[in-house]
Amino acid sequence: MGKRQRKPIIVQEIEITGMADKGRGVGRDAAGCVIFVEHVAPGDVVDAHIVKKKKDYMEGFAIHYHKLSEHRIEPFCEHFSVCGGCRWQHLSYPAQTHYKERVVRDTIFRIARITPEEFLPIVPCDHTTYYRNKLEYAFSDKRWLTKDELNTGASNQEDVLGFHRPGAFDKIVDIKHCWLQPGPSNELRLTAKAVAIEQGLSFFDLWKNEGFMRHIMIRLSSIGELMLIVSFFEDDQPKIKRYLNAVIEKMPQLTSVFYCINQKMNDYVLDLDMISYHGKPYIEEQLGHVRFKIGPKSFFQTNSYQAKVLYDKVVEFAGLSGEENVYDLYTGVGSIALYVAKYCKQVVGIEEVPEAIVDAGENARMNGTTNCTFYAGDVRDILTSQFAEKHGKPDLVITDPPRAGMHTDVVKMFLQLEAPKIVYVSCNPATQARDISLLKEKYDLLKIQPVDMFPHTHHVETVALLALRSSALAPEEILRQGE
Repeated sequence: MGKRQRKPIIVQEIEITGMADKGRGVGRDAAGCVIFVEHVAPGDVVDAHIVKKKKDYMEGFAIHYHKLSEHRIEPFCEHFSVCGGCRWQHLSYPAQTHYKERVVRDTIFRIARITPEEFLPIVPCDHTTYYRNKLEYAFSDKRWLTKDELNTGASNQEDVLGFHRPGAFDKIVDIKHCWLQPGPSNELRLTAKAVAIEQGLSFFDLWKNEGFMRHIMIRLSSIGELMLIVSFFEDDQPKIKRYLNAVIEKMPQLTSVFYCINQKMNDYVLDLDMISYHGKPYIEEQLGHVRFKIGPKSFFQTNSYQAKVLYDKVVEFAGLSGEENVYDLYTGVGSIALYVAKYCKQVVGIEEVPEAIVDAGENARMNGTTNCTFYAGDVRDILTSQFAEKHGKPDLVITDPPRAGMHTDVVKMFLQLEAPKIVYVSCNPATQARDISLLKEKYDLLKIQPVDMFPHTHHVETVALLALRSSALAPEEILRQGE
């Protein structure tokens, strides 16, 4: 006897009142149960098909709209709602920043259970399109089909270059024009695809794990330098050279070209050997007074324009006088460390990725910065009392951890070090709030500033200033220094 199908759960006339985690809309049913709904806007009234039901909440997607939000606008990208990238294009930009600020505010209050002395309004992004300096695309011999195309019986067998469709790892959304990275990014992507087709090169099949063309990464700096990294599945040198030479001939503005051989089961290339094929082995970027060399594996803020705004906020919050000993944790290529170096006595940076520390040292030399010292290793292992004895107790700790936040051992070390000030930069308000909650044993949250780095997405950066209660500086004095 066949398995009996459950009757679908439909909740009617849900008013969407806000935005929640991962950019989903949030509303409540008649009984007050929270419902998270995909692809809606605050102010919409919808019927939702429920796909997950838990004790305290439900998740679903809209199947009928009774009322459309006044915040809705017409998305400008033909790939909106298909590629899974800019999921908030249907919201006006003022509405986006309003709800991002609200998410940060609610997260701090709900998780950290702290009211900051000052909650500053979100800093919007001047460039709401073409703001990314890095994008990655995958080759595939199968194209993602829309529901309308599926109903016509169309074939998905097509050589494409684009983004992975969320929830469908083996199919790629073929991208005609992407609004995330400025020119000549779109021209370069289309050229990379066209040359591969002209030369009869096979596109990758994720199910069979075969095919010559695998993946590309495009890095573009605000001063106009352009890097292409191509990932091939097969180490066939004649094919590789013929392909790269043709792309370079069609795109003479390329500053740097690398390639790698990836025979793994995923597109991650930062653990692979990169072969410099053409031009410089790096591109250069300028943020304010600091110049950076960016290699194929370098971690760098993906929005160069807004990165300067973010780093200026760090300097403002730090309130440096020129005599401070600063620790910069999760320093990456030393971007924040080098940016604040001219305002303090010395900076000590720690980063887990060895290649990033090599880049940090090179960037320090290029800028003539002599008061920065960098260490490669896990912050949890390196930041010890012995480390503090060697480098001196910090007057300020700047921390910019990954999305997972800081390990509890690192937070405990903060409490032991008792630096008078902490400037905490985060790309995840939830883990930042969790860490601030642990730090409130000894620290007060003086102020917090959301910064929008990624328009049309739910992502938001935050900068928080914490002050040690037992510090010789009173909280109001520390606030004055940061003004």
